[in-house]
Amino acid sequence: MAAALLRCTAACSPPHLRASKLPSRGHGRAMAVLEEARQLRLQYDLQKGQSRFFHRLPSGLGMEVIFQKGAGGGRKPPLVFVHGSFHAAWCWAEHWLPFFSGASYDCYAVSLLGQGESDLPMDAIAGSLQTHTSDLADFIRKELEIPPVLVGHSFGGLIVQSYISHAGAASSVSHASESVRKDSRAMLAGAVLLCSVPPSGNSGLVWRYLLSNPVAAFKVTLSLAAKAFANSLPLCKETFFSSTMDDGEVQRSKLNASLPVPSVPHGFVDVLVLGAGSDFILDAEGLKETGMFYGVEPVCLEGVAHDMMLDSSWEKGAEAILSWLKNLN
Repeated sequence: MAAALLRCTAACSPPHLRASKLPSRGHGRAMAVLEEARQLRLQYDLQKGQSRFFHRLPSGLGMEVIFQKGAGGGRKPPLVFVHGSFHAAWCWAEHWLPFFSGASYDCYAVSLLGQGESDLPMDAIAGSLQTHTSDLADFIRKELEIPPVLVGHSFGGLIVQSYISHAGAASSVSHASESVRKDSRAMLAGAVLLCSVPPSGNSGLVWRYLLSNPVAAFKVTLSLAAKAFANSLPLCKETFFSSTMDDGEVQRSKLNASLPVPSVPHGFVDVLVLGAGSDFILDAEGLKETGMFYGVEPVCLEGVAHDMMLDSSWEKGAEAILSWLKNLN
């Protein structure tokens, strides 16, 4: 399984074909070439009980989804996992999909467009906060029978926050019918913001780093903006994982204008804000900001790094979320 993955540089390598060069050949031909390009990419070897399918978006592009059915019966809300930058659906499939499916939750991990096995948009960039939110909403509306719990990591957490805001806006429109307001609340059973970018974005994080720890600020900028982690195992390890994480595990991990997010009334949806004590990217102030935004007390797990779902201490985050889910109304 994981042995088939290349080191973290694989996620940052250029695509085999740029979709932006294809429109002149016609839409049908472009889709055919995109499908061929997808088949050429290195796939994550699924674990036992996992399957992969592609949700067809209104644009015609396919969004990769890794699915693992929950063990046993019951009517628990499905879990939809949304990855952050330089990741894809595979980051949840390694540990957390087996864990939560074993706890009887149907699990869906999506790959944002341009990431993992998902198609590449025709535009110069893979997508914006708005388009990623729209894609997520389309998947939930068409593929799920009951409202899910969204689990968003890092930038994926910001996408989840954007989804919450859109649902909240729909429920608060004065001229909307009562059924519309109820439907908007029914779109979501709960949300987990995991080491999430705060509602105001990451500019505050950068400035705090610059003022308090210039070396850390330089490393974060070098690692993320310049994608230097793709060629530096130590930098990749320091950015995303705990110091106890084995270098071999790090290598197998395959790291690959709308702010702030509009607020919603406290209590609109149950939210768990979960952070990591050894997070090199999200600081304590960022975690606190997100908690205050949703009127909840954030939980910070010590001895865990930013990539909580892949870290050597991945069980800590999984157990904390499972405990919260059991108390979810």
